[in-house]
Amino acid sequence: MKYLLYSLIFILPLCASAQETVVQKNRITNRVTEQVTVLKSDKVTREGPYQAFLDKKQPIAVGRYQNNAKVGVWSFYTPDNSLLQRYNYTTKELIYEGIEDTTSFCRYLVDYTLKEGDKVTKPIRIGDRYYGYVNYLKLFKLPNDVQNTGYGPVLAVVELLVSPGGRLADYAVHLQAMGFDQKYHINLDLLSEEDKTFIPATLNDNPVTCQIIIRCVLQNNGKIDIEW
Repeated sequence: MKYLLYSLIFILPLCASAQETVVQKNRITNRVTEQVTVLKSDKVTREGPYQAFLDKKQPIAVGRYQNNAKVGVWSFYTPDNSLLQRYNYTTKELIYEGIEDTTSFCRYLVDYTLKEGDKVTKPIRIGDRYYGYVNYLKLFKLPNDVQNTGYGPVLAVVELLVSPGGRLADYAVHLQAMGFDQKYHINLDLLSEEDKTFIPATLNDNPVTCQIIIRCVLQNNGKIDIEW
């Protein structure tokens, strides 16, 4: 009986790992698609390698799923193939974060008067400054009554407010054009818990509220994309 029990312990994991998988291709936004491995039995459970591509050719996210959860080390890239970030989902460890210089399309605002010697860190979204923001961008589409008014060039800015606890507290899209200035607040309930989670900004090692300002472009179809 004891030998039979030991046999079952070894056999069951082998049976579980032998489940057949298939590769699915999904469109996330106009420019971003994903290639994800799912169980053949339900076509929903993610199990295996994952890649997201910009314009169907440039990888911007590479990692792996196990039973619908991101596991191990994931790598995230810029649209021009530079490494932006590496994160270990198993150990919850940020392994690498690329340097962000003054040419970045992002700006960060804290509601404090900074003094000389203050040490400030920005909020960090896992997935970083391109793939990490994709799910926010796809939620917005310019209303038809605005899209058809012919305001000319429109400046689009995404505003994310991140709390000291690393939670997304507000998400708005601010549009400005000649004779037009409108801010649209997006329902946070449309986002997953993962999309609401950040590593918070800090001021002198203390977590603080911070606003992320992301410069975007308004496309002809009324959707927005990051102005990389």
